[in-house]
Amino acid sequence: MNIIIRPVVTEKMTLISEKLNRYGFIVEKQANRLQVKKAVEDLYGVTVESVNTMRYGGKRKVRFTRAGVQAGKTNSFKKAIVTLKDGEKIDFFSNI
Repeated sequence: MNIIIRPVVTEKMTLISEKLNRYGFIVEKQANRLQVKKAVEDLYGVTVESVNTMRYGGKRKVRFTRAGVQAGKTNSFKKAIVTLKDGEKIDFFSNI
């Protein structure tokens, strides 16, 4: 089971990573903090100090189109904020 689905690369998360050395990842819903910590350390070769997780529920979305009302739902997901040891960094754009 692949724990890390993708990194969160937004303006807000970039500012947090520059100031506080924290990085965000979208992870599997069943993954716990220890599994996330081990996955980040193995994948990026860094030392993780702490992991904070949060679960987001899907939201119902409705839009009005020419064809009528379109109703749907966004996916639920789990996000992990990983704090690294001082002096260590993760470069998401190094292999592009």
